[in-house]
Amino acid sequence: MTMRHHALEITLTRALTPAELHRAARTMPLAANHDTTRLVALVNAKTPAKALNRLRHQMSGRLPIDVITTHYPDQRGQILLNVTFSPAVYAALEAAAEHTRRPPHLFVQDAVYRALARHADQEADRLDRVLRHLLTSTTPPYLLAAVGRALTHTTGAAPC
Repeated sequence: MTMRHHALEITLTRALTPAELHRAARTMPLAANHDTTRLVALVNAKTPAKALNRLRHQMSGRLPIDVITTHYPDQRGQILLNVTFSPAVYAALEAAAEHTRRPPHLFVQDAVYRALARHADQEADRLDRVLRHLLTSTTPPYLLAAVGRALTHTTGAAPC
């Protein structure tokens, strides 16, 4: 099997200084966002999971890493996370997972899925409330036209 490159995103606990970024980039090529709180790296590995572990191992002492994720979803549409917990947090996580009879990594996965579903529901409810409010003062065709203009408007572009 050939090795593949995996694009990984590193979320940092704080912005890097130019010297820290330079030192880390000597280990492997990195692309930083505008405020150096997120980095992207290409890592050679057989699987995304191995790429996450390889990056964590190579960069742990060099960067204040919060979480590492795959930059692109896999074939199932999932983004992989690589998070390191303190021993105390991991012990609490193991105890909580024990009650659900799930391994800790699946317990965390389930918790993330529930949180994302809850957020999606809350956002849908919020949008429904805003739309109902807007419809009290306008008609659906005017609202639809306004949404179309807003979605096609390019910031900084000259009006047609």
